[in-house]
Amino acid sequence: MSPRRTVSLLVLLWLSLVPDLAGAKERAARIVIDPGHGGAKEGAHGPGTFLEKDMALQVAQKLRDKLEAAGAEVFLTRESDALLALSARVEFSNQHQPDLFVSIHANSMPTKRLRARTGGIETYFLSANASGEAARAVADRENAEAPTAKASRGGSTLAFILDDLVRTEAHADSSRLAYAIHPRLVARTGAGDRGVQQAPFFVLMGVEAPAVLVEVGFISHPEEGVRLSRGEYQDKLAAAISDGVLAFLRETRKRDASHAEPMAGTPAP
Repeated sequence: MSPRRTVSLLVLLWLSLVPDLAGAKERAARIVIDPGHGGAKEGAHGPGTFLEKDMALQVAQKLRDKLEAAGAEVFLTRESDALLALSARVEFSNQHQPDLFVSIHANSMPTKRLRARTGGIETYFLSANASGEAARAVADRENAEAPTAKASRGGSTLAFILDDLVRTEAHADSSRLAYAIHPRLVARTGAGDRGVQQAPFFVLMGVEAPAVLVEVGFISHPEEGVRLSRGEYQDKLAAAISDGVLAFLRETRKRDASHAEPMAGTPAP
């Protein structure tokens, strides 16, 4: 055997023993975080000059840092105090083909009496029907930035949602994502537990991934609003959401891996 052929065979043998590095490591999880509102759309008002749009961006940036530290690839729909249409947020998300989508918001009450006594955290996933009148009111307030929602979807919003739920499997996973995040938020912050809810949020419609909207507290509450403005409390919110997201991703990958394994007695393709 010639020396050149010997070297070639040795190279082929070495290549066969080296693992496929591209396939040996899973793709980093890809996550889109949506800080609610921005620009002229200030969202709800908190104590002093504190605004929902600012809180949402601050929490989103902290959440991005924690998820990136865990190895995820993270994209924010807005990086600054910029005006961004709800439909553009959905389009941005789908362009990045994420594993999941999280929209960050703060809740509010309209009257002084309700503001003084209403606080707590709610986590939402998309549904054609709201969990109740309170959930419907939250969705209506957040959807106010999309006054032409029905026309832009080429039909009724309700019909679009129903078609979307039938067309994708993301709906069930959105519920799982909400239930992964919500109890961790309540436990980490000690905030009131207003539960996992369902409502027809425009920003969740059409997102081609498991998607949730988190109302991290009532910015209108005299005490909770102050907490939401503090960096250390925002860190707790970001850490809890990050923990929930990572737990969801672990369970989802474990489930998908088990589904991919051939059944006993069944030849692999």
